[in-house]
Amino acid sequence: HNGSRIIFKGLDKPAKLKSINNISIIWIEECSEVKYEGFKELLGRLRHPTMDLHMILSTNPVGQDNWTYRHFFKDDQNNRFILDDERLYKERTIAINDTYYHHSTAEDNLFLPVSYIKQLDELKEYDPDLYRIARKGHFGINGIRVLPQFEVQPHDDVMLAISNINRPLLRAGMDFGFVDSYNAVVRLAVDHEKKYLYIYWEYYDRGKTDDVTVEDLKEFIETKELIKADNEQKTIAYFRKMGYNMVPAHKFQGSRLQYTKKIKRFKKIICSDSCKNTIYELQPLTYKTDKNGNIIEDEFKIDPHTFSAIWYALDDYEVTDLKEKPQERTRPNRERRSR
Repeated sequence: HNGSRIIFKGLDKPAKLKSINNISIIWIEECSEVKYEGFKELLGRLRHPTMDLHMILSTNPVGQDNWTYRHFFKDDQNNRFILDDERLYKERTIAINDTYYHHSTAEDNLFLPVSYIKQLDELKEYDPDLYRIARKGHFGINGIRVLPQFEVQPHDDVMLAISNINRPLLRAGMDFGFVDSYNAVVRLAVDHEKKYLYIYWEYYDRGKTDDVTVEDLKEFIETKELIKADNEQKTIAYFRKMGYNMVPAHKFQGSRLQYTKKIKRFKKIICSDSCKNTIYELQPLTYKTDKNGNIIEDEFKIDPHTFSAIWYALDDYEVTDLKEKPQERTRPNRERRSR
């Protein structure tokens, strides 16, 4: 006995940890199951007047949307890059600054029977997500993707492709938010002959009152572009009063599912690399599942505000049966960038 004390705690309510102090080592097992707020609270508990401080995090890698990946590897939304996970898989052990990374697989566990490893290998045939996690130990997209045809291209390439479309259909859509959700605006271009959807501009922000957002988006007043928005009549009335050409999208019982199916009909969805938040939400977007593991076709693992903005922008457009004549307006400025 050397005077050390081991404390076991759950993290259902991180605030319970605030009375703990003089901790020199913290081990978070299955850290991907812990909320990011819990991890940050534990960092505040890690302090001791004389001893060196260490935190150990162990987990099976899950989706790239998990905080563990964004904090320790890459966070495209906030333009943070720490380590390429593919490099870790090859080198197995890497030290960067004060963080030590170690990657291991079933072969590294000397106590695993061969029959167990064989079972893991069989996952490749019927559960590729679990195979990636449990057998390969790789991060990735965990679940069934909503938009498997989504791809990212350089902004200039996207604008060039749009300029070469024969009579492009240009649209803008907006999803309203404030505290927990975001105001999201997207500009789109549709190649109705190829059935390609291009996303070339975005606005994405929260915590701003309508008068501030109106000022942020005032270029829409100058261009007189039509914005189709979420059906919030009071907000739309305010934007219209301030000079915006804004109308509500048509929402109805089952519209979420119909909108989602419509967007899935595009052969390709090509997004400018300048639309960081759209990429963050839509590239890894996966369906929620019920208790039996069946997908819920109109529910997702996150609330994708840019997806809602796309729904509204294409409110009266049908991918498979174009019933309207594409509206002509000024082609987008190739130098236009996302906010």
